[in-house]
Amino acid sequence: MSWFGVAPFKKFPAPFLKPYWPFFAAGLVIAYGANSAQNAMMASDEWKNDPRNPKVKAGNKAH
Repeated sequence: MSWFGVAPFKKFPAPFLKPYWPFFAAGLVIAYGANSAQNAMMASDEWKNDPRNPKVKAGNKAH
């Protein structure tokens, strides 16, 4: 399929996943760590009763 005479998705036989797998793995580790830190902060004493905390339901206070 061409778009204005140019094939937009030309097959390029270069390895992509093989050299970049450490960066994908590091991204997963960072995402897991950020998620864990956010969950720990939401459960802290400072924020567990805050109305902006998504774990606190309307009208209920988490103890």
